[in-house]
Amino acid sequence: MRNQEAELDRDIAALLAGMAFTEIRHLAGRSQRGAQDTPHEEVLDRIRFLADLSHNLPGVARRRARRPSREGKSIGSFDQAMTERPMSWVWNTAGPDARAWMLRHIEQAGRSWTPPPPLPPSRRAPSPMTPRQRVGLVLRRWPVKAPAERQPLPAEANVLKALDTEAVCAVNDEAQRLRLGLGGGGSWFRAHLAPDGVHYLLPDPANYYWPGSPNARGGEIDWWQCTMLLRMGNGEQVGGMVAVLPETFTALPSTLLRKDQLRLVHRVRSIERDTSQWGRDHEVECAPQLCGYVPEATDNAPTTT
Repeated sequence: MRNQEAELDRDIAALLAGMAFTEIRHLAGRSQRGAQDTPHEEVLDRIRFLADLSHNLPGVARRRARRPSREGKSIGSFDQAMTERPMSWVWNTAGPDARAWMLRHIEQAGRSWTPPPPLPPSRRAPSPMTPRQRVGLVLRRWPVKAPAERQPLPAEANVLKALDTEAVCAVNDEAQRLRLGLGGGGSWFRAHLAPDGVHYLLPDPANYYWPGSPNARGGEIDWWQCTMLLRMGNGEQVGGMVAVLPETFTALPSTLLRKDQLRLVHRVRSIERDTSQWGRDHEVECAPQLCGYVPEATDNAPTTT
C-alpha cells in the first residue's frame, strides 16, 4: 500500500509540474501576444506563485531512494515520511491557494489522490540504534564515515568534545565573524543556553559539506561541519550545526574518555529537534519578564542544516 501511495505521489508531482509549466508559459507569452486584460504586476505575481509551488515537483517525480545526508547515520523521521509519501513536503508547506490549485488540476485530470498526512514532529529523543550501529559500538568503531571516494577526516577530528557554555558560544561567534555560513546566533544563542550546561561538539560533515567540496566563493570547503548537542535553559537537549576551523577544534580541550565519546556520539547525531525549532516553540515565552532575554536588532537563532 505504501509503495502504491509513493508511486501515485510521483505521478501526481509530474502531472502538476507539467500543468504549472504550461500555465507559466502561457502567462509569459501574453506580452508577446499583446494581451493587456490582466495588469503586468498580477501576471508576474501569478508566475511567482506557480514557480514557488512547483519548483520541488520535478525532484518529487523522479524515483530515487532517500538516504541520510551522512554515512552510517539512521534515516530520520522526516526522510522516512518522505519515502512513504514523496509529496509530503510540497503539500504540507503549501498555503490554501496552492492546495486548491493542486486539487483542482488533479480532479480535472480525473485522478483520485489522498493528500499526505502532516509531517511528523522532529524527534526529541535519540533514535534507536540499528544492529550495525550496536556492533560498531561494541567494536569501538568511530561512526563518522567519509562519503564514497572521499578522504576520511583526520584522526584529530574523530573526537567528541564536551564544552561549557562560554566555549560553545565562542565557537559560534567565530563562525559568524568569519562568515563560514553555519552557526552564530549572537546574544540570542548565549541567553537561551543553560548557563552551567554541558554541550557536545562533533565533526560530522554532511556529504555536500565534506572538506574539499566546492564552496560558494569558488574555492573549497576548508572547515569542518560540526554537530552540536546543546543544553537549553529549560533543560532540553537540542541539536545544532556550526562550521569550525580545524585548528579551532583541535585546540579545544578533550576531557571525555573514549568509551564515553562512543556512547554519546549516537545521541549527538540522532536528536532531530534543533535550535530553530526550539526557538519557535519558545517565542511565546521569549520576553525580558519571562525568560530574561532582551533582543537585539541583529539577533537570529543559529543556522542549522
